Amino acid sequence: MSLSAAVSLPAVFLVAVVPLAPTEAVLVGCGVLAASGRLSLLPVLTVAALGCAASDLINYRVGRIVGGGALRRLRRKPAGRAALDWLTRRLARHGAPILVAARFVPGGGIAGAVLTGALGWPLRRFLPISAAGSTLWTVYAFMLGYAGGTLLEDPVLGMLLSVSVATALSVLAGALVRAGSRAGSGVDDEVPAPATAGSLPA
Repeated sequence: MSLSAAVSLPAVFLVAVVPLAPTEAVLVGCGVLAASGRLSLLPVLTVAALGCAASDLINYRVGRIVGGGALRRLRRKPAGRAALDWLTRRLARHGAPILVAARFVPGGGIAGAVLTGALGWPLRRFLPISAAGSTLWTVYAFMLGYAGGTLLEDPVLGMLLSVSVATALSVLAGALVRAGSRAGSGVDDEVPAPATAGSLPA
């Protein structure tokens, strides 16, 4: 492993752990560098996925400890409110898969982790879902950069192409979630109360 790779891996982990850090842009950049042979694919994917899972665990604990207060704080921002409303209405019906899908929605990863903590989901139930969502989303962001770096030899142009595609997809996902939130307005708008063990989604 080169010195630059050894230095970049801890940085990738820290960015992935910190909520609201530009993790997607960093992973896209890593993918571009990997396409040119400057970074190894597997170590970056592993470290980033572990960082995202650690971030999920932090947000889960916040939801578990603070409960409804954490959910109300999320609702103060439009993206957080839309993601939380979208998740709340679908979680009971779809269960675990919707939490994995939420990773690809702006603010959905944070909202999902806080919500499951506030609802009292057991940690043993949350961890596999977090691992699956973190891994899939990490591969998605990294491969966007890898594709851009492969298509364009210039790393700067590859980065610009990949970030543009990632931004467009994020905007589209956000718009769809906001549309779904507006369509369901007036239903389940209240912050859900912590669930008992017997009422957890299957």
